[in-house]
Amino acid sequence: MSESIKENVNPSASMQKTLQICGYLSDKKAYGIVYIDVESKTSLCDYFVICSGRSSTQVKSLAENLEEKMEKDCSLTPRRREGVREGRWAVLDYQDVIVHIFNDEERDFYRLERLWEDGKNLTRYEDE
Repeated sequence: MSESIKENVNPSASMQKTLQICGYLSDKKAYGIVYIDVESKTSLCDYFVICSGRSSTQVKSLAENLEEKMEKDCSLTPRRREGVREGRWAVLDYQDVIVHIFNDEERDFYRLERLWEDGKNLTRYEDE
């Protein structure tokens, strides 16, 4: 995946988008949803959203549904999308928020949370 540098984005708008994405994923039964504030660690984005689907079919479905909802509700399409067809690790780049949707095996192997969290910047998403 090529590097994409975020443009000027309002931090509170980034958080709002992150929570909206988490809600859409939760509505479609994604699990293990977390978001990580990486603004001070990289120029790529402000937040990573990481979640899991129970099968490759669900990973694909979660990614496709998220794309549809973000386009319909927010008029946003991802700048890049990778891995959706394979359904093992889908990545959707929404500029200030990058979404990673894994199957269990890939999530265990890559452990993105461990690479990026520092003990204070990871939040587990829970429906309100």
